[in-house]
Amino acid sequence: MAYRDSRKEDDGRAGGGFGGRGGGKMGGKLAGRRRREKKEDVLTRVRKKTCRFCEEKVELFDYKDMRRFERLISERGKMLSRRITGVCAKHQRKVEDVVKKARFMALFPFLKH
Repeated sequence: MAYRDSRKEDDGRAGGGFGGRGGGKMGGKLAGRRRREKKEDVLTRVRKKTCRFCEEKVELFDYKDMRRFERLISERGKMLSRRITGVCAKHQRKVEDVVKKARFMALFPFLKH
């Protein structure tokens, strides 16, 4: 009987045979892709969102002030994330508590249909 090295055996799959992203003989998952070039155009930069509560220097959050918090809730009734609204972490925690209180007091719906 002859000893066969399983590592050198061709199993018919591309990518070198050891899994992962590999860059073996036939390529791999990333074969043929090019890295994106960074745009250095100043006009394409997105302006960083600043927290509107920090700008207004809001200290007290009132759950009855629905107009202030309507923009922070989606059409389905879910709270929007900081990434989308641009609110800082400190104020996002306060907003979450206020919205939960307003839902409990039936000022905001839990779900919108």
